[in-house]
Amino acid sequence: MKFGYTIVYVANVSASLAFFERAFGFPIRFEHESGDYGELDTGETTLGFAAHALGATNLPAGYVAADTSPQPLGMELAFVTENICEAHARAIAAGATEIKAPQTKPWGQTVSYLRCPDGTLVELCTPVTTG
Repeated sequence: MKFGYTIVYVANVSASLAFFERAFGFPIRFEHESGDYGELDTGETTLGFAAHALGATNLPAGYVAADTSPQPLGMELAFVTENICEAHARAIAAGATEIKAPQTKPWGQTVSYLRCPDGTLVELCTPVTTG
């Protein structure tokens, strides 16, 4: 088994793709002409976005939409970078809302938390060093 995708259901796939490209520098790899699905070039694991209408067909019993939830969902996308402060500021300039400013944890990792315009919770973090 291999972890292949994370798919976030959003109100506007094109807007989410454009935001993630501006805020985090991930190029758009694919966007279906229907506007219902798109992917970013994030490395080995695919980050995709699907329209709520597609989510409704996939999950007929419904789900909690991140963009309408007053609180972030209990999951996050974590992006690893060496320069947290620069990445955090870039994301805010692109339209993210700061949840927690960059902070160094007791184990030496620096992290920050943001909420994207589509409701997605993002953690920016430095690599974890072990040993």
